[in-house]
Amino acid sequence: MTYVVTDACIRCKYMDCVEVCPVDCFYEGENMLVINPSECIDCGVCEPECPAEAIFPDTENGLEKWLELNRTYSEQWPNITQKGDVPDDADSFKGVEGKEAEFSPEPGTGS
Repeated sequence: MTYVVTDACIRCKYMDCVEVCPVDCFYEGENMLVINPSECIDCGVCEPECPAEAIFPDTENGLEKWLELNRTYSEQWPNITQKGDVPDDADSFKGVEGKEAEFSPEPGTGS
């Protein structure tokens, strides 16, 4: 099992999860984070830290496409090990439904 970042993270990217991850398995895109499912140790400490409620265990129904997106982009984006600057407009996107169309495949800066 692993944890998965979903579209609730898109344009929020709070990064509180990065601070608590004991294995540094988060990767940064331009407007969201993903988890490398091969590196995640299923500890679950990231899930309650996410203000956008964007992280779920992969055992929940309907997360297959997000698991694949996490797998794909964790291989392309830079690793992030420290919380960076939160987007200025993050709070205005928190809780917005259907942000999948806002997804950017571009990498973030990593840290």
